[in-house]
Parts: sequence; C-alpha cells; structure tokens
Amino acid sequence: MANKAVVLYSGGLDSTTCLALAKADGFTPYALSFAYGQRHAVELEKARAYAPRVGAAEHLVVAFDYRQVGGSALTADIAVPKDGVGEEIPVTYVPARNTIFLSFALGWAETLGAFDIYIGVNALDYSGYPDCRPEFIAAFEAMANLATKAAVEGVGRYRLHTPLIDLSKAEIIRRGLALGVDYQWTHSCYDPTPAGLACGRCDSCRLRLKGFAEAGVRDPVEYVR
Repeated sequence: MANKAVVLYSGGLDSTTCLALAKADGFTPYALSFAYGQRHAVELEKARAYAPRVGAAEHLVVAFDYRQVGGSALTADIAVPKDGVGEEIPVTYVPARNTIFLSFALGWAETLGAFDIYIGVNALDYSGYPDCRPEFIAAFEAMANLATKAAVEGVGRYRLHTPLIDLSKAEIIRRGLALGVDYQWTHSCYDPTPAGLACGRCDSCRLRLKGFAEAGVRDPVEYVR
C-alpha cells in the first residue's frame, strides 16, 4: 500500500493539481478542506465533487467560522479588488490562514500515521501572501518536527511538499493536464456570482486566465459575460 499524504485541498486550480501530483508521487492522498466562512464557498462544492475523482482516499472538511476574526475581503464585508493589486499585500490575504490550515493538516497526519503533507503554495504567479513563501514552509516544517509526539519519539520526520512553489501558472496547468486533471471541476474566483460564475476580474481570476492563455488552453469554467 502506498504511503499516506495529507493534501490541503481547497477545490482551486493549484490545490487540485497538487493532489494529483501527490498521487503521481506514489502517495495515497487524504484531502483536507475547510469551510471557514469564505466568500467563495463554491470552491468547497467543487472540492467535494472532485476529491473522489482525482483519487483521494478520504476527504475531510473541517468547519470553523473565521468571519469572527475578519480582516480579509474573503471573510468580512470588504470589497474584493477588481482592478488589479499593487505591491502591498492585498486585502484578500486571510490572516494566518496557511498557518491554521497546516496545523489541522499536521494533526490529521499524526493521527493517520502519515509524515507527508502537500500544500499548493506558489511564490511566482501569486498575490504576495506572506504564508506562501519558502521561508514560511521551512519554518513550519521545523516546528512540526518539534511539536508532535510522533516526531519527538522518532517514529518519523514530517515533510512539507510544495511541488508548485516555483512554477508559473501556465506550468502548473500543463503539469495538471499531463496528469489528467479536469479543470472544469475547479474554482478560483474570490467573488463569484450567486450562480457560481467566476467574475473574471479579481486577482485570482486574472492569474488563472493569464495562466490558461500562456498555456495555450481554454479555461473550461464559466465566467460572467
């Protein structure tokens, strides 16, 4: 039986590709998603529908209401930027989100007896979030091996896998297509319509559309006309 790996899986383009890559690496993927009160909860619907199709052995959805904290256009009544973002960290950054998500992933991994965690962070075609940087990933991995019973007792050493971290969005798409990922089952928009259509103007939509254009492939999801 293949080794287990916990994969942070939002239902977006990057995390779906990451899940497929974990499977290609020989792991049995255990997909972990979060219902945290995010504005773009349609991505969670995609995650629930697609996790079995891409080969997740199990799909766990953890629910908590991060709207109580707020501080982000994705969890509070703050407008999502539609005209691009500047050099500063944008308001779509969710405070400490990847730290929280990885903490859940670490706890589930220890329970499963898994020592590998995949996260689809990217430091090239992204919005400048501080918790997507290699320095953050290295620091969290070091902490994971100090803070868990399994690591302290020498049962194993935790590894964080970031296979997309230095790829362009076009390279990610090509990699996913080569693995058979069907991107119609993904969602990237930060501010979709009530019907679930992508806005086409938020930073996430812009990066996605740019990636498909550069990959020479049509994006199969529906956008507002």
